[in-house]
Amino acid sequence: MKRTVPPERRTLIETPPNLGLSEEAATQFQLRYGDNAIAERPQRSIGSLVRSAATDPMIWFLLATSVLFGLLGQIREMTVLLVAIIPLLGMDFYLHHRTEASIAGLAGVLASEACVLRDGAERRIGADAVVPGDLAIVSAQEAFPADGVIVAGEGLQVEESSLTGEAYPIAKKAYSGIGEPDEASWCFAGTRLLTGRAHVRILFTGSDTIYGDIVQSVIEGPTDRTPLQAAVGDLVRILVYCSIALCVLLAGVRVWQGFGLVDGILSAATLAVAAIPEEFPVVFSFFLGVGVFRLAKSKALVRRAVAVENIGRVSAICSDKTGTITEGRLVFSDAIAAPGVETEWVMTVAAMASRSNSGDPLDQAILARAADRQPEWTRDHFVPFTEGRRRETALWRGQQGATMWTMKGSPETVLGLCAMDEAERDHWLDRVGRAAATGKKVIGCAWSTDGGDGDEPVDGFRLAGLITVSDPVRAGVQEAISMAREAGIQVIMITGDHPKTAIAIARDAGIADEPEIMLGDDLDAKLAKASPAALRRLSIVARASPAQKVSVVKALQQSGRIVAVTGDGVNDAPALRAADIGIAMGLRGTRSAREVAAIVLMDDNFRTIVTAIGEGRQLFSNLRMSFAFLLMIHLPLVASAALIPLLGYPLLYLPVHIVWLEMLIHPAAILGFQALAPKRLDPRSVSSQARFFGAGAWLVIAATGTGIALVIIAIFILTLQSGQSSDYARAMALVALIVSLAVVLLALSRLRTRAAIVVAGAGLGSAFLFDQIPSLAVIFAIQPLKLGDWTIAAVLGALPALGALMLSRRSDKAAQRSGSG
Repeated sequence: MKRTVPPERRTLIETPPNLGLSEEAATQFQLRYGDNAIAERPQRSIGSLVRSAATDPMIWFLLATSVLFGLLGQIREMTVLLVAIIPLLGMDFYLHHRTEASIAGLAGVLASEACVLRDGAERRIGADAVVPGDLAIVSAQEAFPADGVIVAGEGLQVEESSLTGEAYPIAKKAYSGIGEPDEASWCFAGTRLLTGRAHVRILFTGSDTIYGDIVQSVIEGPTDRTPLQAAVGDLVRILVYCSIALCVLLAGVRVWQGFGLVDGILSAATLAVAAIPEEFPVVFSFFLGVGVFRLAKSKALVRRAVAVENIGRVSAICSDKTGTITEGRLVFSDAIAAPGVETEWVMTVAAMASRSNSGDPLDQAILARAADRQPEWTRDHFVPFTEGRRRETALWRGQQGATMWTMKGSPETVLGLCAMDEAERDHWLDRVGRAAATGKKVIGCAWSTDGGDGDEPVDGFRLAGLITVSDPVRAGVQEAISMAREAGIQVIMITGDHPKTAIAIARDAGIADEPEIMLGDDLDAKLAKASPAALRRLSIVARASPAQKVSVVKALQQSGRIVAVTGDGVNDAPALRAADIGIAMGLRGTRSAREVAAIVLMDDNFRTIVTAIGEGRQLFSNLRMSFAFLLMIHLPLVASAALIPLLGYPLLYLPVHIVWLEMLIHPAAILGFQALAPKRLDPRSVSSQARFFGAGAWLVIAATGTGIALVIIAIFILTLQSGQSSDYARAMALVALIVSLAVVLLALSRLRTRAAIVVAGAGLGSAFLFDQIPSLAVIFAIQPLKLGDWTIAAVLGALPALGALMLSRRSDKAAQRSGSG
């Protein structure tokens, strides 16, 4: 990575490399550019959170209705409505807490202190006090405090995985002072110096750094509600407005009909309880909680409950390579010995050209595999790797004055320093190319016994051979990717690595046999021109920056895909935030990735993602049936509660009846639709539509609800007209409604849960007992029915409720069609 120096800061890098700022100049720069606060966010006050929550009309409606019941002395009804407000208020506070935690996680990888040259002396100051123009002095294993240009230092290697995601160390060199600083001279906040001691001229601080830009994209990224959450909100809003209109109308009509003000208020309050859709947010929250629990059992920790629904609609997974598809560590792969050389000697030469305390992953991979060095040899001198040298060498001294130089580095460089003819060199370069095409990093190794008392030899080395190291594909990834592809889910690997390496890893992981690849160069222009069909074939994006990962995600979303992004580093944070579902690796992932993500995999197993998708799909199906149940029952409940008194007849439902019905409706909607997900995800295409129901499903719901309502209203009015009392007519109507409730519940749940059978049985049992036991009938303001009338009411109530079977069968047929598609 590199940056462009703005003209106004050009003078900073023209400052002599041994000259720091004065305290006076540092103060002026701090006033001009601000603090080096890279991961800072103003705290939101409790008042602002309360004001945000107060904009929800559902909360005000619940409050107003509960106050009305309180004034009428209906304490139980008032309490139920007040309790229903809690999950709505809790959501804003929960999201606020998680946002603040994510910012703390992002700040966790930054330097807390920095060594700078001020007034000619080295001083340690807080990293937030570093300003553009400062000369920062960074030692090995320390983090860079901001973005800048290296002006002095030798043997520098930097670990930039927090920004690039790649495990390999990056060689750095001092800026020559001529022209624009190249990539090898730049260093960045959030990265770490592995070897050497670097003098860095700071040019960008705070949100102007690359890391700061990443943090800001996380903080200021989109916080829109998920599609299902928006659909619930829209549905509840419509029902609330309709409820308000009906309640006002009913109260006015009852007063106009001469029933009195108290009757009008009681009628409106009773209708409000029947019509108010408090079950919908409560059921939604409960279902999400169940989803969180089930995913946790599958090793997927859900940090944002509202994201559970989106995981089931995922149609594309954008996965980071390093640490997600691969293990994120370098391991020794193979040693290729030159003719006449033992493999053990190849490893010995490589180990003697490595340093155990460098922190270099390559050195650690070699030393973990190599045999112990010969005890008679002592290292006298070491020449580190630089971008210009592309090799590192060590001078060793043995017994009786023996000397030996060992070297490892770029194969092309090492071969160029070895004594061999062109044909032999071409042979080895061909072997290097073949090894690199398999996704491995190739290192050349050589030694020389000449030049022990002089400078490092520049020729005459003898080739020991080649060694290869790799970042292996994680166990189980191939099977998981195969399952995802079979289920119609596109898997795209996004990496900053070389295209050949990316292709080799993609083939090993089973992403594609013939991968479709895009490169980071001009990626935005390529994405803009790509058709939806081309995006669906895409399997690799190589040489991608963090910003480009976000571009890929947005392009997929614009093509109609629901996108999950997996990652484990700070560089993945913007894409994790932009995705419909961000999934972080819990074992190897950085804290910032875990805090930004909606789901954290506690076993870092790609297969857990597929399991989570299956749970999400089942959750959506369960929730869809539960909401259909609520609509099919609420429609006749509200219609009969409103129309019968509007027609001038006595109230059908009293508060005790509403409580009775709610005691059946709530457990039925919450517990009756909790079918478990299948153990293996069935192959099928996933709809990206945010709607609960299509036009056909809405027609079934409306027809079933209307049919039940007409039966209830007809039974009540005809019973009254036959000369029976209002209590007897009310009992007939309640039996019909409760039987309808039981039939709808059993039809939509398809008898897949024990709770549905229990609740249906409880409803039918209560309808029979309350009607047949006189003492209970008095409490519930009904009159015991004759057995024949009870049977008639039950049969009439069951007939329209059978329409729910049509919705259940439509759902099964849709799944079968999508499974075969």
